[in-house]
Amino acid sequence: MKIDRQQLEQAARRGLLHAEQVAPLWQFLEQDAPAGFRFAHLLYYLGGLIAIGAMTLFMTLGWQQYGGWALVGLGVLYALPALALAEGLQRRRLWVPSGILAALVICLTPLTVYGLQVALGWWDPALDYRQYHRLIHGRWLSLELATLAVGALMLWRYRQPFLLLPLAATLWYMSMDLSLWLSGRDVASWEFRQWVSLGFGLLMVLLAFWVDIRNQSRRDFAFWLYLFGAITFWGGLCLLTDNGGGERLLFLLVNLLMIATGTLLARRVFVALGGLGLAWYLGWLAWEVFEDSLLFPLALTAIGLAVMGLGILWQRHQQRLTERLQRQLPAALRALLARRE
Repeated sequence: MKIDRQQLEQAARRGLLHAEQVAPLWQFLEQDAPAGFRFAHLLYYLGGLIAIGAMTLFMTLGWQQYGGWALVGLGVLYALPALALAEGLQRRRLWVPSGILAALVICLTPLTVYGLQVALGWWDPALDYRQYHRLIHGRWLSLELATLAVGALMLWRYRQPFLLLPLAATLWYMSMDLSLWLSGRDVASWEFRQWVSLGFGLLMVLLAFWVDIRNQSRRDFAFWLYLFGAITFWGGLCLLTDNGGGERLLFLLVNLLMIATGTLLARRVFVALGGLGLAWYLGWLAWEVFEDSLLFPLALTAIGLAVMGLGILWQRHQQRLTERLQRQLPAALRALLARRE
């Protein structure tokens, strides 16, 4: 249901609200409501991502030849105006661009900390900043911890869901670097990365679920955590699944569980990835297991029609079955599902 200010003013004229309550009530609803996506938002995100990319993925060796203090100065020169603009935009209630500029400050942190350590002689000259986004190494942990600290401050100050994007990416980097450092290895093997990705993704999804349960705002603070967690978990699962039938069956069950979880929590990323996994499994059956079978297409068609029939039955009895299932859930999860409706 959409509400505009004219409706509140009309309710006040009818005596349902006091006239002096209209302005503060509208201010509360406007601040708490999730922002609809507009063309201006596209320009905000596009410009913000270009600026963030310039200081992260596309940072070249050109600035590094001037030494660590030049990198520190560059980071500060970008961060201070970004913070000033973020503050000004927040006072004007332009939440989206304010959050993007705060995210830029978070993304400038590893570059600034790297430059500071280079200037003080604390950095290994064999590692340059461009490798931060490509090479798994325990030396990056100092940059990642500083980024998380700054990110926590920005999130506390600005309370914007987009700030979780650089934090989720940093946690992903950190999971790889920390795992390699704790294992005592010098190089991360491909299988090692797969297992770390699988474990990190699962932990990130659990963190996102906890945030979802605790979040009382209408802003979706769990979105980026769910997205990063689901993709890294599913990616690790796909890469670890070989041609063995038992592992493939487990892969199928996990993807079906992801579809069910995404449907329950109204999170499309789980449904999309689970659907891709299901299609992958059926393709494996068709092209490898039942390559010469004449009955496989018929059996698959029968299964598809049975699933459609199950959907019809569910639609007929959805209200009764939903209420019965939700009565078995914890109160916090029932409250979350009520907010997602």
